[in-house]
Amino acid sequence: MLKNKSLTYVSLFSSAGVGCYGLHIEGYHCIATNELLSRRLEVQRINHKCKYDTGYIAGDITSSETKKQIYTEIERWDSLGNDRVDVVVATPPCQGISVINHKKTSNEINRNSLVVESVEVIKHIKPRFFIFENVMAFQKTLCTTPDERTIPIGEYIKEALGKDYIISGRILNFMNYGSNSSRTRTLMIGVDKKYRNNITPFDLYPDYRKEKTLREVIYDFPRLEWGEIDTQDFYHAFRTYNLTMRDWIHDLAEGESAFDNNDSSKRPHRVVDGKVVENIRKNRDKYTRQPWDRFVQCVHTRNDQLAAQNTIHPEQDRVFSIRELMSMMTIPSDFKWMDYSIDELNAMTDAHKRKLYKTHEVNIRQCLGEAVPTEIMRQIAVKIKDALFEKRSDATQINKLIADNELLNRKKLLAFLKENPLGLDIASLMRIAELCNGRREKNAAFYTNKFISNEIMGSLPVFGKEKIRILEPSVGAGSFVPFLFKQYESVPHVILDVVDIDAESLEAFQILMEKVGVPGNFTINYFCHDFLTWKVNGRYDLAIGNPPFSKLKNRSPEVVAELKKNANQKTNNLAAMFLEKCMRQSDCVAMVLNKNILETEEYAATRDILRTVRMESIIDFGRYGFTGVSIETMCLIVYPRQKPKDTCVYNMKYNKRHTRSQEYITDEKYPFFLVYRDKEFDNVARKLDFGVFSVFRDRQITKSLTQPVQSKDALWVVKARNIKDDGTGVTHIPNYDVFLPTELSATLSAARFINDNSVYLTPNMTYNPRIIDNLPNTIADGSVAVLIPKKPMRLTTRQKDFFSTDEYRRFYSIARNLSTQSINVDSNSVFFYGVLKDDE
Repeated sequence: MLKNKSLTYVSLFSSAGVGCYGLHIEGYHCIATNELLSRRLEVQRINHKCKYDTGYIAGDITSSETKKQIYTEIERWDSLGNDRVDVVVATPPCQGISVINHKKTSNEINRNSLVVESVEVIKHIKPRFFIFENVMAFQKTLCTTPDERTIPIGEYIKEALGKDYIISGRILNFMNYGSNSSRTRTLMIGVDKKYRNNITPFDLYPDYRKEKTLREVIYDFPRLEWGEIDTQDFYHAFRTYNLTMRDWIHDLAEGESAFDNNDSSKRPHRVVDGKVVENIRKNRDKYTRQPWDRFVQCVHTRNDQLAAQNTIHPEQDRVFSIRELMSMMTIPSDFKWMDYSIDELNAMTDAHKRKLYKTHEVNIRQCLGEAVPTEIMRQIAVKIKDALFEKRSDATQINKLIADNELLNRKKLLAFLKENPLGLDIASLMRIAELCNGRREKNAAFYTNKFISNEIMGSLPVFGKEKIRILEPSVGAGSFVPFLFKQYESVPHVILDVVDIDAESLEAFQILMEKVGVPGNFTINYFCHDFLTWKVNGRYDLAIGNPPFSKLKNRSPEVVAELKKNANQKTNNLAAMFLEKCMRQSDCVAMVLNKNILETEEYAATRDILRTVRMESIIDFGRYGFTGVSIETMCLIVYPRQKPKDTCVYNMKYNKRHTRSQEYITDEKYPFFLVYRDKEFDNVARKLDFGVFSVFRDRQITKSLTQPVQSKDALWVVKARNIKDDGTGVTHIPNYDVFLPTELSATLSAARFINDNSVYLTPNMTYNPRIIDNLPNTIADGSVAVLIPKKPMRLTTRQKDFFSTDEYRRFYSIARNLSTQSINVDSNSVFFYGVLKDDE
């Protein structure tokens, strides 16, 4: 971004620059544009995309020299005050990906690895945003990584860039997003995590709209005779072809193909050795006259050929003109293909015009077939610009706003939300509404950060139905809802039922929806009710929400009766109760849950039912889930009516994702789910005997009972930090050590372990487990777990040392599902304090 707030971009594999011309229209400055073929790059130069001629870089992106030229241009703009490249656009070749191209070669995986080159450039440039545009199969197609692995492109992009960017990939038919022709493509958008609570990829995708018909797009263009070039528009011309082929298409009605002609002489053919050989019909849309009142078909690179797909005019015996194709691709009329104005071109003689056509037409048409529709990129450019300059507030500013405007007063809050006097973005308003919820603590309601909602959307199902029903059982400020609007914008009718126990929260949510604007295809029904006792009417396609994390306090007769339907009768946690009810009522359930559901004893019955259904995805947010709340959360996406298969697990903190057999990660031989289990874990597990200890942890020793100075009649209180990291013993720590009078210790539960040399000590909550012998004349507080052998045994030095090794610590971190909170050594997790077998 320049000092005057103008935005900048770099374009890779830019061809003629048709797509990124959309950024140019919106005032973005092109720092550098790279294209292999100079004749295509020349089109960009003609349109004055770059301020400096050195910004037009013709060359192979795999070349270090080409990269150096790009980086040199960025440095030039740095000196002009550009603080950072705002956008990198990459549209690498798709021949190895597209299902249309029949002539794939054995090295296409390597060609797809041009994507990898793009990723390396993005990593070097570090733009605020990046955009990949490619064919529908883009994310699933294989590429070769720098370390010689062959993995899907989408997986590689997220692996390589996901640490620094929020990334979403959506498959869209561009005809419903601003283009005037059908073009089903993948758009992957990355947003710097610096903006994660305010800007997400879903905010930047173009808006949905009804597709246009061919009649709406080109009907008003003048009719052309054989070989005619429109005198008022050079680019509107009748492209001639072998005249014998005209009979093949002349009598076709709209939608008919020359291959359907009854007369064999009118079917596409060639003469070989004096014999007529009919052509093979490889694609059903070849030699096909297009209908006026249907959407416009995809523009392909060979749009100059009658034999190509969907190229023939509805009435005239010709392929579409360049101007008609430009209209289909939403290319502005002032876009230039040659270094002449349209007036200059129109004034030329026919002979001169035909000479120019002979020189440039094939290049122009190929560029059109490869292009990203200009309007698609223009919309994204607008959304990026608006998002960057939209007024928003961080957590500190929001707290000050609440205090300064007395927003804890309900009437003042509702008025503030309605009027939005400061012009804040919707995310800030939602955050304010949630923080000002007077019953926030009581109802354990926490605002779900935007990037969390964005991440979940990428794992939700795509519905091909005309009508779907969605349930939000604890809507709060409605953080998921704008994302649902975007996710299901193409579904003709969506019924969204939102439930909340708090009438005031529901009122605030309705005001926020007025600000957002409810799309025409959505019907929202509002229910103020306790979800546990709410009578569900019918079945849902999707239930999605962030249920309360608190304990159930009011067990009314109605609640008790409803809870009898649940498998888990031990839990008192509302989130687990919400999960079970949603699983009974919906075909897909996506719930944000406390991560401890994976392993604590309280949820054992919940895990038992989850084992029997398809757990499609687990998105591990760690502590990123809620601002200001130290809870590890995850999103669990399950299909209650489907059988277990594979589970995709993504860890946001470490930017790691993998897919494992659900049976493997929920194996009942372990006490809880192990979602990061792998071969290395199994190798260690084979060395160990598990379940050999029970555990005790003190809950009585408090600071008020202890003294800071040692005395003859006091016991040293061993705490976690006293146990050396390598497990070789303990150390005294000044101003940390405390002591407990012996007389007091006799009244505590932990007293039974004083001088008991059969037990062992381990830090209770640590990423680095280690074990030591119990110490004489000491007592362990709650930060240390006492490991009690179930059968008499003595650990050897080798066995004890093993707990401090990197090998075991990696094993243990996986056993605790890479958690950093709530990793107490309890009756479940103590199972994994396994003892080495065959110790000598």
